[in-house]
Amino acid sequence: MITVVMAEDHQMLIDGVKSFFEFDDAITIIGSVNNGEELVKLVALKQPKLVITDIRMPLMDGIEATKKIKKNFPHINVLAMTMFDQPDAIKQMLDAGATGYLLKNSGIKMLHEAIETVAQGKTFFDPNVAFNFMNSYIDKNVTVGKSDKIILSNREKEILNLIANGKTSKEIAENLFLAKTTIDTHRKNMIRKLNLSSGNELVKYAIDQKYLF
Repeated sequence: MITVVMAEDHQMLIDGVKSFFEFDDAITIIGSVNNGEELVKLVALKQPKLVITDIRMPLMDGIEATKKIKKNFPHINVLAMTMFDQPDAIKQMLDAGATGYLLKNSGIKMLHEAIETVAQGKTFFDPNVAFNFMNSYIDKNVTVGKSDKIILSNREKEILNLIANGKTSKEIAENLFLAKTTIDTHRKNMIRKLNLSSGNELVKYAIDQKYLF
């Protein structure tokens, strides 16, 4: 049995996850809280097999909470479940000790797969996060979730629209007040997500999808 403690400041999401696993013989939610401070206390009390935590929460964020949990209970595995797909957020959670990273809009079935994988001490990546971070885990058993749908972040959609309008990376960077290297990283991540082979294919895709975003 995989025992799970969950931290999430939206109670509706907690209730939904609990309902899904209510009759699951392999996974059980033994506690939930709405902020990082309470998460650290609950983990010490319940000693679960696995922790699911959001990043942005009141009182203490998921990154700091993960650091404290891994320092005091290194055997407890941590799965981040968040809306943040930015490389900085992913890196901070992995550096804090999380071994799984899942986007909230990836679906409950993928959450099930992520829990089972991370609980075994393996690394799990949502297929729609920045895949360049997998290079740091090349020596580990990395599982990438499988999804039929491609999820682009709001920022990626924004950049895609600008690409469709003929903007260069430099022009997009100036328009969005970002560094050109940041735009280039977004382009590379979209090429990976969309299973494209080049920047030219990304431009063609952007033009084809112009009126869908």
